[in-house]
Amino acid sequence: MNLIIYLIAGAIVGYVASRIMHTNSQQGLVLDIVVGVIGAFIAGYFISPLLGVGTINDAITLQTMLVTLIGSVALLWIVKMVRR
Repeated sequence: MNLIIYLIAGAIVGYVASRIMHTNSQQGLVLDIVVGVIGAFIAGYFISPLLGVGTINDAITLQTMLVTLIGSVALLWIVKMVRR
């Protein structure tokens, strides 16, 4: 059951991040989920310790979703820089 919740949260966060970075037309639902999951991974290891916020594995709250969104936006920014 947790896997389904993580995939839904990843899809939501990945979709919002792709809208922020204007890459929504280039990716579909599967890539939104991948961006959300990898963004959560980045956020859990790099951003959460800096901000003192728990990870999405602790609980799905507004703070953890925002940190995951920051990680997803950072991931999309890095991908855009590499593609140039």
